[in-house]
This record gives sequence, structure tokens and C-alpha cells, in this order.
Amino acid sequence: MIAPGDAAAALIGSPVDSIEPVGGGRNSRVYRVRSGETVYALKQYPPRNDDPRDRLGTEAKALRLMERHRLERVPRFLAASEGHGFALLSWLDGTAVGSPSEADIDQAAAFLAAIHALRHDDAAASLPPASEACLSGREIVCQLQARRDSLKGADAPELHAFLRGPFADRLAGLVSTAETSVGFDTELPPEWQSPVPSDFGFHNAMRQADGVLAFFDFEYFGWDDPVKLTADVMLHPGTVLRPSLRLRFRRAAEEVYGGDPGFRTRLTAYYPLFGLRWVLILLNEFLPNRWRQRVAAGVDDDWVEAKKRQLAKAEALLGQLGENA
Repeated sequence: MIAPGDAAAALIGSPVDSIEPVGGGRNSRVYRVRSGETVYALKQYPPRNDDPRDRLGTEAKALRLMERHRLERVPRFLAASEGHGFALLSWLDGTAVGSPSEADIDQAAAFLAAIHALRHDDAAASLPPASEACLSGREIVCQLQARRDSLKGADAPELHAFLRGPFADRLAGLVSTAETSVGFDTELPPEWQSPVPSDFGFHNAMRQADGVLAFFDFEYFGWDDPVKLTADVMLHPGTVLRPSLRLRFRRAAEEVYGGDPGFRTRLTAYYPLFGLRWVLILLNEFLPNRWRQRVAAGVDDDWVEAKKRQLAKAEALLGQLGENA
């Protein structure tokens, strides 16, 4: 396995003066690299034997498409060593967004509108489906069942009590209601799909010196029903939006994707199911392979405490799913 410093030097084509890990995602590692007067970001993706998705290739396609259309406030893709799982990106300076404001919601919506406009580019046709795309209500239910089944082998009585009790009860009720919605079992036609930066949100944004937001992490980019993206932003536990901001983002998304006459109806019908999906995502720490990925990405935590904390978050989110979207 090649060291990050050696990978950076090979990709830059000149010696590295300094390299240091910085706060990246929970699955990939990011390094700040200085070579001469230039600062770069070096991203190290998880091995594909742990996760077969081509995260590096997907992010490369997404960033090149954005560069072609001169979308600003995103990294530029400079070079890659696919065999070793490293990509060299331009460096973005900024600070964490913190608590989003109304202006931040508007910036996020404007960025998504710019991405949505890329759907007519011939290069967009070569993009893969977004990671875990959900093109029908039935697909959401299938993913819920798969995620719940993946947790069955965990040695955690408290987890199984939650899944067989409160979660199972809420799942049965919400699925029964959603199944009555029009088109639940029908895949969304291509004309209403959109390229989307899946896993989009303020956890993958930074505030630059002029106050404008920059966005990063496009490993899961691809075609999907934008209803899933909208629900995910509203529900993401990494940045809890107060009700007024959730409503503002929902209304903005309805403007961006409102050319689809079924968008509002699907969002209302599927929103609770995506909430259940997030409940299960919060429980990923119970999966040994996912915990190994967290550790490889630099997470420094006690596994027992992490599982206890995530179960508490899942229980809290499940209790909130009765709230209005």
C-alpha cells in the first residue's frame, strides 16, 4: 500500500513539502498537501473489497461535468491513482457551516438548480445511478428491508428489541399508508429523474471567507428521483434543520423540481419512509465492516459507546417521524 505522501508527490509531479490529515467524511480520508506555493486536497477512498462502489470514478465524472459547465464553489478534479484509491483535488478554504440560515438554504437550493440543469448535457447520460437510488416507493421499502436484515447478525439484544418492537410497528403502519399512493410500484420515468449529489447537505459544505458556501464530497453522485435528495436534506441527522428551514428548503426544492407534476405528491408520500431509512442508517455502527471503515477513515471512538449513542439517536428520530415534513 502506497503512503499518502508518496501518492501525493506522484500525482502532483513534484516533492511534497507538508501533508496533514484534515476532517473529512466518515468513510474517506482527506489530507491537506502543500507543494511549493500550492495547496491541494488528497482524498483516499475506502478499498473496493469493503465497498464495491466506484466512489473515485463517480466523483471524477461529477466534478468534471461541473467544471465543464463552470460551476463554482466546488473542488476541481486534478488527477487520480485509481489503483491505489487516491484522488488529487483543488483545495477549498472555509469553515464549517454550523447552524444554517435562510440564506444558506437558498444557496443550497440554487446549487441544486444548477446541478439539475446539467441533465440535458450528453455527458450526464453516462453518469451512473446515484448510490442507493430510489426510483419507486417499492424500492424504498426493499432498501428498508435489506438494511434491517443486515442488522440481524449483530450481537446486541437492545438493538433487536428496538427493531422488533417500536421500529417494526412504525414500519408496518407507514408502509401500509404509502402503498396507497399513486405509482408506488412504478419506476420513475427518465424524464423526471435528475443527476443529484446524493449525500448532499450542510455536513458536506463550508463557508468561505466571503460568506458564500462551497460544496464537496460527490462520491455518490448520479441519477435519482430528486424526492430522495430533498427528503434526505430535510432529515439528515448531521445537520438538524428547524421546522421553518425544512419548510423553506421543501418549497425551494418544489420550485427546482416542480416541472415534474408528481414531485410534491411523491415527497409527501415517501418522506416518512426516508425517515425510517435514516433511522437504520444511524445504526450502521452495529455492522463490523462499517465500523472498520469508520476507523480506517480516522474515527477515534469507542465502539461500545458509539453503538449506544447511535441507538439513542435512532430512537429519537423514530419518535419524531410523526412531525410534519
